[in-house]
Amino acid sequence: MNSDVLSWLMSQLGPDTDRTDLDLRYDRLRSARGVALEVLHERMAGLLAEPLKVTVNGVVTVDNSANVSALERRAAQLLTEPAPDDAPAGVHDLVTPIQLRARPRR
Repeated sequence: MNSDVLSWLMSQLGPDTDRTDLDLRYDRLRSARGVALEVLHERMAGLLAEPLKVTVNGVVTVDNSANVSALERRAAQLLTEPAPDDAPAGVHDLVTPIQLRARPRR
């Protein structure tokens, strides 16, 4: 992973994100957008594994539903924004089949 991709991932996921973890994910997924989405989905799953709202009457209320909504919006936004390792516009990874024909002999 080059420094542009790492900088982009850190800006999307926060400066406290483990760089070694990002390197391993990038080696596996080969996509900065895929890494960012995977990390965001793991963060959402962690929040959803616990109760979103806990209230102790007269003492404290903890509500994580806004955090889940923010992570969902960020993941949706990542799908529309360009990533540093995206292919340039007009370049496709598709293979176009061609038919080879023998030239007539003279």
